[in-house]
Amino acid sequence: MISPQQQKEAVTALHTVRDCLRFGESALRAGEVFFGHGNDDPWDEALALLMSTLSLPLHGDPRILDARLLPSEISDYLGLLCRRVNDRVPVPYLTHEAWFCGLPFYVDERVLIPRSPLAELIEQSFTPWVEPEQVHAVLDLCTGSGCIAIACAYAFDHARVDGSDISEEALAVCEDNIRRHGLEGQVKALHSDGLAQVDGPYDLIVSNPPYVDAQDMASLPDEYRHEPELALASGDDGLDFTRRLLSEAPDKLTEHGVLIVEVGNSWEAMVNQWPQVPFFWFEFERGGHGVFMLTRQQLLEYREQFSS
Repeated sequence: MISPQQQKEAVTALHTVRDCLRFGESALRAGEVFFGHGNDDPWDEALALLMSTLSLPLHGDPRILDARLLPSEISDYLGLLCRRVNDRVPVPYLTHEAWFCGLPFYVDERVLIPRSPLAELIEQSFTPWVEPEQVHAVLDLCTGSGCIAIACAYAFDHARVDGSDISEEALAVCEDNIRRHGLEGQVKALHSDGLAQVDGPYDLIVSNPPYVDAQDMASLPDEYRHEPELALASGDDGLDFTRRLLSEAPDKLTEHGVLIVEVGNSWEAMVNQWPQVPFFWFEFERGGHGVFMLTRQQLLEYREQFSS
């Protein structure tokens, strides 16, 4: 906790960028905050909060470290720092910016903070699992901020990309990000309950759906409580949404289409429930797990099992 007395002392004692960063790192370490939304280091979090306050880029001229700040700038920075430490608000919700696939996105508490290992696959245009020139239509199911849909639009610049979500609040953020990236002619935000209202057929369906099981939901760090529960929780075993998706997906895929889905820690429940299904599980150089792929033909072959 940063006490009111500490905040009052800091406003008068801190003067430079270096002072603020040192104080911020100490406060974050002492506060034992949880890092899981883009940064894994207290210095980086303090830097993100301060540079956002100053409207400066994260990686600027190091000579700025000794620049003196206005009292109002220091006060604004401390306000964000207190919300991070005392209220456990993740940094991207405080700065309203998150990065995914090297691209910036607006985020707030209407959407999850981008952090999916799917970024590695998108940056590789999903090769060798798809032929990029044969991908003409892509669906990002449960799009949230639209980060996956927009990143896919960059990866497949010739393809139509839809981003769908059941949350109209999330879609408002998605539409804002589509405009920010100037992709109104390529990316479309769709309101849909699962696959029910999407256009199809798609050569590629990508999804980072709700997949957190009841046990993990009960033990999530406080930082995750600021994210929409609708985008996280998916029943006792974390597979409520995925079961439905596996059953319905072949109807929305082209003949040679593929489905790629992130299920995180719920991958074990999937393997236990459907031991005969040949899920292909990706491995990631930058960390992450629980992302599988199935072709349309495989989905059709095992559809009866998914539906039972």
